[in-house]
Amino acid sequence: MPQNVPSFAELLKGAQHSAVHLEMRDVYDVENEREPFARWRAGHRLNEADRSSWWRPWLDLVAETVGRGVVMRRARIVSEPVSDYIKYEHSGTFTNIAAGELVRWLPRANASDLAVPGNDFWLIDQRAVRFNVFTGSGDVAAPQYTEDPRVAKLCGDAFEAVWERAVPHEEYKI
Repeated sequence: MPQNVPSFAELLKGAQHSAVHLEMRDVYDVENEREPFARWRAGHRLNEADRSSWWRPWLDLVAETVGRGVVMRRARIVSEPVSDYIKYEHSGTFTNIAAGELVRWLPRANASDLAVPGNDFWLIDQRAVRFNVFTGSGDVAAPQYTEDPRVAKLCGDAFEAVWERAVPHEEYKI
């Protein structure tokens, strides 16, 4: 796979039709989420009325992308009972939805017969794939990028299979 990996901003700003994201880990331990996760564990919750407190600049990028007519969908495969990290993600997902993303959740037990890639990914316009590679502890490792049509098809098919079975965010209870 090529070493030149576009940033999320570059990918989404170049998207014309669709951007889909498949997440498959129960725990992420990325630097920029450690403090917000610790605050959440201590009882802090995002205020739905205070949009300025939400995750910036990510949600601005999402809103801009969706505003151009790009459909953004996110699916998460999760173990049940869910981890504290997934509870944290679930509690803040209303911000993604307010920015224009569509989000669904699939219990891992309902995904056993699905073929999915080994890493989380973003698929842009059914042609460009950015794999989010993580260490065993959940920290970010070197991402990968490809425009190989076979890989894009594999990711697109996997995402659609997950999406079809997954539960819309509003209906998924933890």
